Parts: sequence; structure tokens; C-alpha cells
Amino acid sequence: MPLHMNLNLNPALFSRMMRRWLLLAAACLAAAPLSAQHSVARQWNEVLLSAIRRDQARPTIHARNLFHVSAAMYDAWAAYDGTAQPFLLGRVLRGYVCDFDGVPAPADVQAAREEAISYAAWNLIRHRFERSPGWPVTRVVCDSLMNALGYSTSMRSTDYASGDPAALGNFIAAEYIAFGLQDGSNEGDSYRNQYYAPANAPMPIDFPSTAMTDPNRWQPLAFEVYIDQSGQVFPGATPAFLSPEWGNVTPFAMTGAERRAYSRDGDSYWVYHDPGPPPYLDSVSGAGIEDDYKWNFALVAVWSSHLDPEDTTMWDISPGSFGNAPALPETPADLRAFYDLIDGGNPSQGHPVNPHTGQPYPPQWVRRGDYTRILAEFWADGPDSETPPGHWYSILNYVSDHPALVKRYKGQGPVLDGLQWDVKAYLALGGAVHDAAISAWAIKGWYDYVRPMSAIRYMASKGQSSNPNDLSYHPAGIPLIPGKIELIRPGDPLAGLENEFVGKIKLKAWRAHAYIPDPDVFYAGVDWVYADQWWPYQRRTFVTPPFAGYISGHSTFSRAAAELMTRFTGDAYFPGGVGEFNAPKNEFLEFEAGPSQDITLQWATYTDASDQTSLSRIWGGIHPPVDDIPGRFVGREVGIEAFEFADKLFSGQIQPADAASLPLAFPNPVHPQEYLTLVLNGPASDGQIRLYDLQGRLAAQASFEAEPMVVRRLPMQGIAPGLYALQVTGEGWEQMLKVVVQP
Repeated sequence: MPLHMNLNLNPALFSRMMRRWLLLAAACLAAAPLSAQHSVARQWNEVLLSAIRRDQARPTIHARNLFHVSAAMYDAWAAYDGTAQPFLLGRVLRGYVCDFDGVPAPADVQAAREEAISYAAWNLIRHRFERSPGWPVTRVVCDSLMNALGYSTSMRSTDYASGDPAALGNFIAAEYIAFGLQDGSNEGDSYRNQYYAPANAPMPIDFPSTAMTDPNRWQPLAFEVYIDQSGQVFPGATPAFLSPEWGNVTPFAMTGAERRAYSRDGDSYWVYHDPGPPPYLDSVSGAGIEDDYKWNFALVAVWSSHLDPEDTTMWDISPGSFGNAPALPETPADLRAFYDLIDGGNPSQGHPVNPHTGQPYPPQWVRRGDYTRILAEFWADGPDSETPPGHWYSILNYVSDHPALVKRYKGQGPVLDGLQWDVKAYLALGGAVHDAAISAWAIKGWYDYVRPMSAIRYMASKGQSSNPNDLSYHPAGIPLIPGKIELIRPGDPLAGLENEFVGKIKLKAWRAHAYIPDPDVFYAGVDWVYADQWWPYQRRTFVTPPFAGYISGHSTFSRAAAELMTRFTGDAYFPGGVGEFNAPKNEFLEFEAGPSQDITLQWATYTDASDQTSLSRIWGGIHPPVDDIPGRFVGREVGIEAFEFADKLFSGQIQPADAASLPLAFPNPVHPQEYLTLVLNGPASDGQIRLYDLQGRLAAQASFEAEPMVVRRLPMQGIAPGLYALQVTGEGWEQMLKVVVQP
């Protein structure tokens, strides 16, 4: 029996996906070094991206992989530099001590850097992907590049003091591997969740409506066949929540000052850049569309009606009309004004002229139904996904290759050679997306918020909450919007032969996969559908990412990357004033036919591209606005912070923390009538001591100055018994200790 029949897949869709995967695999097996104009760091980055595309689609884990490989390559470069400070070499990070005494000066610095970078990347990529389903191909690609570069794959020495760059690369890889095994990711146990448990039972995706214990919490989905965004197949799967405890992971630039500690069921959740809780369902007052929860998820349902290629609504999607959005909304009222509930999109002022040419941007008129479908699929990155953080690496590579780009760091000073540009850009972007993953998934894990597929089906199964005197009223029901969300009444085509469906809710929405027998020929279109059977605009074998919605990872990743790239390049605009991606007619869309014309996605600025990413997730049925905007705010903070920290590394302003300065706290456990004494031996900078309880509340604090010996005593009087986190921070370093206060 053919494989696609065993897996209950649409044969044409499965064939299309397999062709795409086989073409990718063939290209990777034939991998050769990029052209000579590309640095060795760029070549290894392409190998890493290709390995991610063949692995499971895990945004958090791959953000970490991208960062660690980028940091390892940067450290190999910085080890031969008199100014730049490595990220890990010679530093103490969250208790991990990386001793490093420097390397002898080589005769050829460029050649030494390239060799050390290659061994560091080769070892680390092989380690991280040896259990990947794409490992047979990834191994060949890694070894092929080493052979093409002229390096031996049998060299294993880590004796960097000998002056051998290969040994330095091996040493760096070994340090990052050891660091990664204790950085809070639980890599040693395949990143398995240690204590999180979902509040709701799984929803079989093909059943109408949904039963939920708590409509404010995330609900797993049960598939006959689940295919993740990288095309990996899992028959009969209920995917677990990906990385709900990711707040435990050691970040790049974020510090404990931006983190709060929470506790649920006795387990701790660290949350960076906490935006506060999302709106919860009011199941008592029946406030209808005035309820913030209902408004947010009703908007997702309404925007599903914009996915119709037969809709004649035309939009100019050029940078002259789209982009340059006003200030982000900060209140629920501002949020409602920011998004167009009925017609879609948010305010765009556009850009009057291209600042690099001085000319207006040419208009590009397209059907709204084509544009929205392309956005939903382009930014979703499937089914051969490099995940959202990898997508931004591809955008960075596109920018770096652009003939209009001049590789001046921050747009100033001398033109950098390709290797220096790449290692610094990859480190900075890697740090930004890594911290974005930590912050976004920490928030997801703690708030554990519901996704639109569950929320919309749940509310619709309850009825409507707009009119207590009409059919099917329930205070937890979905609000009615004429022409978009309505009651089924007698005589309605959806009422049934005996009006058995009268009183149910219907949506004007995308009709989903049952109307797409062949994705090369057919599209589903939009019509009235039963609301408790509503589908997001995603593949039937994927539907919704396996983790909570709040906050949007796409919004967080994209805004962090946009802020980082703006500062790194010294220009808010893409090179030449425009970035572009072509979506050819009837070839681009994956699970239905389209678009109906050739379309070019265009962005004037990196922020415009980021904002478009955010909107794509609403049209894709993945996020409501309340997931989006906090993600943009958090991403902005993370991106700026990552750049500023990277900038200090580049200029040597981050001094390595001596292992001798690790704090010693005693007695531990300590009693409330005692003092907790903290000793630091020779910290390199002034700093702060803070004691937090598991709710993130500050229990005690003190400051210290850089001196040969620091001794501080924190009084425990009045501090309740329990487990506490003692945070000690200085310039460029942070240490955390657990402190037990006994009765």
C-alpha cells in the first residue's frame, strides 16, 4: 500500500511534499562550498540551516543551536583578536567556568581563524544533530564541507596551547557541548519537559467543538497523522508542549533583573520581560464582543474570511502603502483601534519615497485573498522549515549578499571583510533570537494560554453571547457579528434536512481541506462553515504549533531580529531601500492552488517585515492580536539588549569574570534569626545582590563595589521559610544560587 494511504494523507499533497523534500535532500547531498566570495562562517551557517530543515521543527531548540554555533564561530575568531572579547572562552556563565589562557599568535591569522571556526562548527553541528531524522544527510554535508576546505575529520586534539587552530576549534566545540549540557535546556534528556502538565485533555482535530476543563489554558491536539513544519511524520500523535520550561535556559544578554520567578503545583517558572496575563474568558456576564477575550478570538475568525482568492478586494502591497506602522497599542482600547476587525490589517502609513533612490515605490495591486494566503504560508516556514529564527538568518544572508550593502558595522567606520562581518552578525542575531526564544517560551509556559482553534470551537459550542433573548445564548458563547459570525436559523443551507442544526453558530471563513482534492488545481475558498468545525489556514496534518499561544513566538523573534539588524547595519531599510521575495502564480502555495498571479512580497524596513510576520499569524489562524503585540514589545527589548551586549563584546568592554569571584553563601540552609553571609573573591566590577522568593518578590538586597574581597551579610529576620533564588550580578556576568530558609 502506498505510504500516503497508510498515513491517511491527501495523495497529491503528500506527493508534492515528498518531491520538495527529495529535491532538498539531493541538493544537500551534492553540497559544495559556496562561492569564494562567501566566508567560511557563511558556509557553515548554510550547513547549519540545512541541518535544521531536516530536523524536527523546534523553534526554541534551533534558536539555541543557531546561537551556540554562531557563538562558537565568533569565539574562534575573537581568540585571535586583540580587542574583541569571546562570549564563552575565559568567562564564567551561570556557574559554568570556561578556563582559557589564550593562543599563540599564528603566522597567518586569517587561515588560523578559518580552520578554528571550521573545527568548532563541524564538531558542534555533528553533536547537536546526531539524533536528528536527517542525520544521515547532515553528516555527509558536514564531512563534505570539511573535505572541500582541506581539513581532516580525524583530528581530535584539544591542546590549543600548541598553536594548532584545529585543536582550538575542537576545544571550543567541547566547551560549548559541556556548557550546553548544564544550561537549563535539559539537552541530556533530549530536551524533555521535566514537570509541565497540560490543564486540558487533547482535542481530536476532526471532531466538532471541543471539551475543555479550562478555556483559558492551552489544549493539546490529537492527530491521526502529525507532520511538523519540517515535514517529519508522526502517525497517531498528540504532540507535547514544546519547551514550557525554557525560562530555565542560560540567556545571551538578558539578566536576572528582567526575570520573575513563579510557582505552579510546586514547580518553578522563570519569566523574562513578563508582560502580565492575557485576557481571560468572562463566562458570567456574557459581555459579547465587549469582552476582550471574545473580541481577540472573534477577530481571528473574521480574518479567516479574507482568504478567498475569488474576493475582488484589491490592495496595494508596495512599501508606498504598506509598512511604517504607527506606535504600537498599549491598552485594550488601543488594541481594538489598531486592528481592522472587519477588513483586516492594521494602520500603515507607507513610505513616501525610497530613501536610497529618492523615488516613490511603484504600486503593486493584488487580490487580498492572494496576499493573505501568501503571508500565512511564507512566514510559517513549512513544510521544509528552518523555523522562524532560522528564517531570519536567511534574511540576514540575503542582506549580506545584496550588492547595495556596504559592510560597515553600524554603518560606520571601515568596511569589514566578509568573515568579520559574518561572525559578528551571526553572534548578535543568534543572541537576539536565543533570548527571544527564552523570553517568549517562558511566558508561554507560565501563562499557558489557549490557541484560536480551541477558543473559537469552544465558544461556538456554547452558543452566542451577544443577545440573551435570542437562540443559543450562553455567557461563554462567541459574539455575533453580522455577515461574519451568525446564528443558523430555519431555512439556512447549513440548517440540515430537518433543521437539526438551527441555533448553531456559523462563520464566514476558509472552507478548509475537504474542498482541496488536489492542491495543484483546487483551492478551498471562503463560505459559511460550522463554527465548531473551524480550521486555521494551515496544513491539515499540522493545524497549530504544539505550544501555548501567548505570546507570539513569530512576533517576538521577528521584532528582536529587526531591531538587531537595524542597529547592526546602521540602517532601518533593506539594502537599496527594499527587500523582496517572489511568489509565482499557482506555484508558491503548498496545500492549495495559488496565488492567482505572480506576487512579490516587499518590505522597506526590517520592522516592516517584522510587522508583516505578526499579521501573517492572525490570517493563518494561529494567534489573536493579544498574542501579537506583547510579542512585538518583548522582541523590541530583547533585540536592543542583545545588540548592546554584543557591541560590548566586540569592543572588549565585557571583562571575563574570574572563577575565583564565584559567590559563596553560608550558612545554607539558613534560619530566619540568622544572617546569610555572601563572600566574593575579587569581582571585576560593582554589582548587586538580590534574594527572590518563588513568586519573584524581592526579599532582601545589597550592593557591593569591586574590591579584592567582598563580604556582605543579609539579615534573614522576617523572611518566611522556603526556597529562594540568590542573584549576584556584575558588569557582564551573573550568578544564581539556591538558598533554603528553614523554620
